[in-house]
Amino acid sequence: MTLYIDADACPVKAEAEQVATRHKVQMMLVSNGGLRPSRNPYVETVIVPDGPDEADKWIAERAGPADVVVTGDIPLAAKCVAAGAQVLRHNGEPFTEANIGQQLAMRDLMADLRAADPFRQGGGRAFSKSDKSRFLNALETAMRKASQRG
Repeated sequence: MTLYIDADACPVKAEAEQVATRHKVQMMLVSNGGLRPSRNPYVETVIVPDGPDEADKWIAERAGPADVVVTGDIPLAAKCVAAGAQVLRHNGEPFTEANIGQQLAMRDLMADLRAADPFRQGGGRAFSKSDKSRFLNALETAMRKASQRG
């Protein structure tokens, strides 16, 4: 079992490291660079080549039924769900076979709305303590499910 973190702009790296260490599971922090390597023996920092979606491709090629993936990238989540991995957003919301199609459709709709109105402002809400707490609970659950598959 491996815990894969799509590490660019991930606000829960430290929390994921705590859970990986408690479970004694290898954690892969995957990014295009700019991350300080961890001294934790369970954490490996993977630097992929520059380019669009290189980190996503790296994770998608490796994630499987006994793994957990943390990402905010919906197309990556879809690939990992299809591969059988447990997949979570940074706020703990799971991506599943039951909801990934709707998530992809909503992503495409929002992209179309932004393209139609270049002055459209706004975005998501701020990341909160309750999001971190929900993430930690969801990651514990996902790790248990993945270990049963492995």
